[in-house]
Amino acid sequence: MIVYEYPFNERIRTLLRLEDLYDKFKFFVHQEHPMQHHVALATIFDMLEVAGRADLKSDLLQELERQRQSLLGYRSNPNVQADMLDSVLGELDTVSSALVAAQGKTGQNIRDNEWLMSIRGRTIIPGGACEFDLPSYFAWQKRSTEQRFSDISAWFAPLAPLFDALALVLRLLRDSGGPVKLIANAGSYQQMLQGKVYQMLRLSVDEHAGAIPEISANKYMLWVRFTTQGGDLKPKPLEEDVPFELTLCNF
Repeated sequence: MIVYEYPFNERIRTLLRLEDLYDKFKFFVHQEHPMQHHVALATIFDMLEVAGRADLKSDLLQELERQRQSLLGYRSNPNVQADMLDSVLGELDTVSSALVAAQGKTGQNIRDNEWLMSIRGRTIIPGGACEFDLPSYFAWQKRSTEQRFSDISAWFAPLAPLFDALALVLRLLRDSGGPVKLIANAGSYQQMLQGKVYQMLRLSVDEHAGAIPEISANKYMLWVRFTTQGGDLKPKPLEEDVPFELTLCNF
């Protein structure tokens, strides 16, 4: 199954974009070639652009506390597994404490590093990080894989609490809903949401079906139109019935 996710608001959209960047960073930073480490470093710069909102940290802290208070209400429920509940509450406390302890604005350590900021300024320009533009960066790329990995890890470390909090919030959000099996008749599906507010939807479709969902949603209606790709990869309407699973997620 291929899982497609659609955010209902700007806050969740920002979290999903940061999660995507973090996945890319984790992949490239563990590679060995200097060009792959260049992508890892450039991805950190992209993270700073997306996470530039001053209230992102406070938003995450508020959401973690809200989830904590909500879960505490389940302690008296005999149908809840106490050990699992305690585990999640402990994780919430750990992640929240680490995020509170992270001083200053997100990525301030990178903004205070003139050498990194010079690289950031050049990477915005297509081909701007050539050896004749940034000879010191070219020399750094010639260092050992271990040294480059150590440097990048140290530059990213102050950002880690933010991404740990982000991952936990998105995990709790994804776990908040249950999948429902549906059919898109002639490739189209509509559902009235009757004003109920959701944060995100998850749509799963068989990877062999060749069906690609185009999703539009607000608090009143959800609309999914499935397309397929021809030889030129241009989306074309899919006119056959498409079975899929839909999960509506809300804290």
